[in-house]
Amino acid sequence: MQHELITDATLVSNYIKGDERAIEILITRHKQRVYSFIYSKVFDRDVAEDIFQDTFIKVIRTLKHGKYNEEGKFLPWVMRISHNLVIDYFRKNNRMPKFSNTGDFNIFSVLSDSSLDAEKSIIKSQVEKDVRRVIEELPEDQKEVLVMRVYNEMSFKEISEKTGVSINTALGRMRYALINMRKIIDKHNIVLTN
Repeated sequence: MQHELITDATLVSNYIKGDERAIEILITRHKQRVYSFIYSKVFDRDVAEDIFQDTFIKVIRTLKHGKYNEEGKFLPWVMRISHNLVIDYFRKNNRMPKFSNTGDFNIFSVLSDSSLDAEKSIIKSQVEKDVRRVIEELPEDQKEVLVMRVYNEMSFKEISEKTGVSINTALGRMRYALINMRKIIDKHNIVLTN
């Protein structure tokens, strides 16, 4: 009960000063939220568990090396680390994440009516499948930026940091991804409307 009163920032500070119990409290406090987020992306308990472990290994390393500077924003920082590890997992395994439309805004969703009848729902699912197929045909660097920007809602600054390229290069890759998507859509005569 007493642990709830201690802020994340205080626990982080205590851990950096050598209080090993502080990190245990932080992990226990945020385990459910972080694990649920990871699981919602990978849909595999073992993979989620591995990514969860890797997330906190990275958190501990960063704190130990004194590189943490997200004052008062511990959970969003941890979520960003887990998010990046999920992206790394998909990239390593060369497969796209399973995206569902439960609550998350999907920029490619042409049909947004939640009370879809069966026909519209089939069309909507086909459109999303077509969009994923089109994305798969993009060059790897363009696909990476597009997925980070659209599906993972990362800023171009975050994309730049994650991929190690300049913001202008990331913007250029996004622009070319959209141009190439139009070409692929035309080439395959894909219709993305109802």
